[in-house]
Amino acid sequence: MTGTIQGSGVTAVVLCGGTSVRMGGTDKTSAQLGGTTVLDLLLDHLPQEWTVVCVGTERPTSRPVTWTREDPPLGGPAAGIATGAALSENPVTVVVAGDQPFAGDAAQPLVQALAAAGPGVQAVALIDDTGRLQPLLAAYDTLSLRSTFPPGTSDVSVHRTVATLRMDGITPPSTHVLLDVDTPQDLDAARAYHLG
Repeated sequence: MTGTIQGSGVTAVVLCGGTSVRMGGTDKTSAQLGGTTVLDLLLDHLPQEWTVVCVGTERPTSRPVTWTREDPPLGGPAAGIATGAALSENPVTVVVAGDQPFAGDAAQPLVQALAAAGPGVQAVALIDDTGRLQPLLAAYDTLSLRSTFPPGTSDVSVHRTVATLRMDGITPPSTHVLLDVDTPQDLDAARAYHLG
């Protein structure tokens, strides 16, 4: 995908569903993190001019967002992506997991990398420390994302599904952006980083 992407031409789809089993059933995106929540810290670091669609159970947030629920409910991240992508009215959609409080710092670099990518590139994802592309922290051409995750998609592997796309990868701007809060220990690590 070659060209310039204006800030207003991006929708962020933030996945806030799931059962938070490893957090004892407590909604991990609502966990307290230095006077804010995991979700609000993420939202506050996304560019303010972007449209934001949160997929999950509606709750108050620190910035205006559109709430929707994945179809079917608890249908997994693929269902969340499909539901959120259907609401994106911009040419680029950034997908991010709502339990990654520091992921907002990677969002703009991903969009810039997609804009600078060669012909035919449909997405750009962060590369984790194992060398694997992370499709839940990636910028996508919206039409390609919708065709890959059509309405009704559920309970399928996101990694296997995005393998049909031509996806480039970039290294994280810093190691903390890939920290996700799945367990109480992860939350402690996030608090230590945020307050440190």
